[in-house]
Amino acid sequence: MTGKNGHTPRLIAPGGTIGILGGGQLGRMLANAGSAMGYRFVALDPTPDCPMGQVSRQITAAYDDEAAARELAAQCDVITYEFENVDAGVAAMLTKEAYVPQGSALLHTTQHRLREKRAIEAAGATVAPYREITSVESLAQAVSELGLPAVFKTATGGYDGKGQWVIRSADEIEEAYATLSKAGTELVLEQFIPFQKEISVIAARSSNGEIKAFPAAENIHVNNILHLSIVPARIEASVAEEAERLAVAIAEGLGAVGLIAVEMFVTEDGRLFVNELAPRPHNSGHYTMEASKTSQFEQHIRAICGLPLGDAGLLTPVVMVNVLGQHVEPTVARLSIRDEAAEDLGVTPKLHLYGKKDAVKGRKMGHVNVLADSTEAALRWIEESGIWNEENKSRKV
Repeated sequence: MTGKNGHTPRLIAPGGTIGILGGGQLGRMLANAGSAMGYRFVALDPTPDCPMGQVSRQITAAYDDEAAARELAAQCDVITYEFENVDAGVAAMLTKEAYVPQGSALLHTTQHRLREKRAIEAAGATVAPYREITSVESLAQAVSELGLPAVFKTATGGYDGKGQWVIRSADEIEEAYATLSKAGTELVLEQFIPFQKEISVIAARSSNGEIKAFPAAENIHVNNILHLSIVPARIEASVAEEAERLAVAIAEGLGAVGLIAVEMFVTEDGRLFVNELAPRPHNSGHYTMEASKTSQFEQHIRAICGLPLGDAGLLTPVVMVNVLGQHVEPTVARLSIRDEAAEDLGVTPKLHLYGKKDAVKGRKMGHVNVLADSTEAALRWIEESGIWNEENKSRKV
């Protein structure tokens, strides 16, 4: 049987070697989960002593270095990627010379917002109304059609709010176009959706076609960076079920292998609009490391290696809170001593640090999974810890 990505599915049993394009924290956590299952790992990353390189072998080279990619292929039984901005050309080359069950087509799709939106629509999900922008005149026309506010984005690149401009007044049109057009990529304008909550569902599809979805996470962002993921999400059960159904439909429709994170807006009347996709482990899925029967990282390994998928069910309510550069010292200090507040609230904080060299303000350095009998207790611990006071002032929980 040949899969949608052109590969005949293979069983890569524990003991095999997995190559990962990208050596950041997601690769590190994949290696930690897979090593426990008996797999070996090799990272391809341009940064010496990258987070994954600290726990596995590393080939230090640029992502577009075809010779280095071939070296990776020679050492591995299967290759995957840990973030979607790896070089699609190298990924395409590897699919011809190595076993890359994810293929390169989905990577090509999700690297470009316009292609991504069209693929989501083809899978039967709804996205915010949008227009392709080719000139300042077409931007003005799109604004008149979609209304204000509207979200102006580059079609490629950008993360954590970069490459975006929320246009709130027609007076901003020329400046917004002049700024974003400097990126030299296609541009897109999206109608602003007055959402009540942001959620995400991570689905896994194996090389054999088996699909399972993790419970929806309710996500709260501060300064365009994910701050909290609350699970179970505080949404109606019917909305959560529909979100999981959409994630499964998208994973199937796009022929995904491995994980695909589906970010969605929930409106006041319970409608769901898909915002973005990520064909890899996702920040909002870190809660699964202790709170789920199978972590997202183990599930990804199972999916690409052709193993049966694990149970994606929740073991305990949890709130994941990101640790940015400014939070590292107070978090380590707090969790290095007896935590009477945690004992009183009945919560269990679990710290994960990524091994990044410099603790830069606003940069993701780790996360804490706060396990609790209720998400309210976990949120109370996060607030009472005082570590995230700056974020607490900006968020609505």
